[in-house]
Amino acid sequence: MTKKVVVIGGGHGQATILQGIKHIEDIDITAIVTVADDGGSTGRLRRQFQIPAMGDIRNVIIAMSKSESLLKGLMDYRFDLSDSVEDVMGHNLGNLILTAMIQTSGSFTESIDELCDILDVKGRIVPSTLDVITLFAKMDDGTIVKGESNIPNIDNHIQEVYYEYEIEATNESVEAINNADLIILGCGSLYTSILPNVIIPKINKALNDSKAKIVYLCNVVTQPGETDNYNLEDHIQALKDHKVDIDEVVIASDKISQEIIQRYIDDKRSIVQMTESEHQYKIVESNLLSFDKLLIRHDPLKIKSCIEQLLKEV
Repeated sequence: MTKKVVVIGGGHGQATILQGIKHIEDIDITAIVTVADDGGSTGRLRRQFQIPAMGDIRNVIIAMSKSESLLKGLMDYRFDLSDSVEDVMGHNLGNLILTAMIQTSGSFTESIDELCDILDVKGRIVPSTLDVITLFAKMDDGTIVKGESNIPNIDNHIQEVYYEYEIEATNESVEAINNADLIILGCGSLYTSILPNVIIPKINKALNDSKAKIVYLCNVVTQPGETDNYNLEDHIQALKDHKVDIDEVVIASDKISQEIIQRYIDDKRSIVQMTESEHQYKIVESNLLSFDKLLIRHDPLKIKSCIEQLLKEV
C-alpha cells in the first residue's frame, strides 16, 4: 500500500531527506518548501521580478530528480566574473531557468511542475505560499530583525519568527498535509527553513488537525545565530512555541569522535544533546550520519532506512 509522506522545510537539510526517501518503494512524496529566502541569487531575482524565492525549491528539485548526479553540477552552476556577463554574475543557472519559465508561463506552481516533469522528479514539490514574503524575528530583548538572511547574523536569542501580515498557504500544501500518513519536519535551519512554513496559518491549522504522525528529524549540531547552545528539548520547545506539536523526534545515535566535536566547538557550534530522560513525545534513535574531513553530514541512505522503519508503524 502506497504511503503518503510530506516533508516540510527548506535548504540542504530538506533536500538530504528527499534525496534518501525517493528510493523507498510505494511512497508518494510531497515536499512543502519555504519561499522566505531573501539572500544571494534568490534574493536578487525575487526583488527584480517580484516572485517568491526559488533557491530552496531548486535544491529540492535536484534532490528528487532521478537524474540527480547529472543535474547537480548544472543546476547549481553559478556564473562568475569569468563569464563576463554582469547581469547574471552570482546567479545559479537553475534559478535563472525557473525564473524564465515563470516569466513565460506566468505561474510559479505551473513552472515548478513543468520543470519537475522535464527533470523526471519523483513526487510533488509545492511552495508553502505564493506570496512574496518577508520573515521577521523578535529577539528576547525586543529587537526586531527583518529578512530571513539577516536573522542568523544578530548575536541574540530568537523568541519568535513571524510575518507582518497574514500569509495565504497554497491549497496544494494544505491538501497534502490533510492526506498525509507521515509528516516530517527538518532537518535544517529551525527558524529560517522549517518555521517559515509552519507559521502560515492554514498550514499550522492543517498540522494541528492532522491525524498523521508528525516527526521532527533533529539537527545534529547547533546553528550560529539561530540555535546557539540549544539541546534537543530546546528545538522541540521552539516548535511548540510556534504552535506545532510533535509525535516523535528522530535523533542520530552515531558515535562522534572527540576530534570532530572539538572542530565544531572551535567553530562556535556544539553537538545537540538530549538532556531530559522523559518526554511527551517518542524518541527514535538511529544511525543517520556520515563523516568526511571532520565534517558531520546526514547520510541520505541512512535516513531512508530510518524512514522505512517509521512507515511500518503508520
